[in-house]
Amino acid sequence: MVFHVLNRGVGRMRIFDGDGDYLAFERIVEETLQIRPMRICAYCLMPNHWHMVLWPEHDGDLAAFMQRLTVTHVARWQRNKHRVGEGHVYQGRFKSFPVETDDYFYQVVRYVERNPLRANLVDDLDRWRWSSFWRYRRGTASQKRLLSSWPLARPEKWKSHVEDPQTESEQAAVRRSINRGSPLGGKPWARQVAEQLNLTSTLAPRGRPRKFQPSNKARQ
Repeated sequence: MVFHVLNRGVGRMRIFDGDGDYLAFERIVEETLQIRPMRICAYCLMPNHWHMVLWPEHDGDLAAFMQRLTVTHVARWQRNKHRVGEGHVYQGRFKSFPVETDDYFYQVVRYVERNPLRANLVDDLDRWRWSSFWRYRRGTASQKRLLSSWPLARPEKWKSHVEDPQTESEQAAVRRSINRGSPLGGKPWARQVAEQLNLTSTLAPRGRPRKFQPSNKARQ
């Protein structure tokens, strides 16, 4: 099963101040892969948060990989910034959301890799060094080994596909998954996965239930 995984700096604090911070995180990812194998389909590092699209092979792989990655990153970040013991780096434990491996997979990868454009950090994704988009297209053979194959074929002209704006409904679906922690996919699949992973509450309508209003006939 594929997962969209993300985390943010506490209070939306910047966790990447420059190239050195981004490079350090990518090195930690590479080190973690040597100890906790993981298929990385896509990722994007942003100034105060990051996204990954991960495809674990076995139960428990996701938690093991993310724990090793984030614990190592926090320790090195605090040491490098001379902020050991001064509080949290991340807003909390990483968030992860199951993704159906059909068009929803492409949808979430586009969302992740489009981040620098959406945030107006660059006007061409080839100029954002800190993502799977750049690494796949511009990286060396060694750099590309960080990335795994996909559960689906990579579409032709992927660059133009990613750079084209997503529809409002596509963005809303991904954001709803992020905000609610719910599976991203078709309704039957989402219900099935939610039951398997004890996430059924994430699919329930939000807000207080409507109060029952008796009809006029019932009041008589």
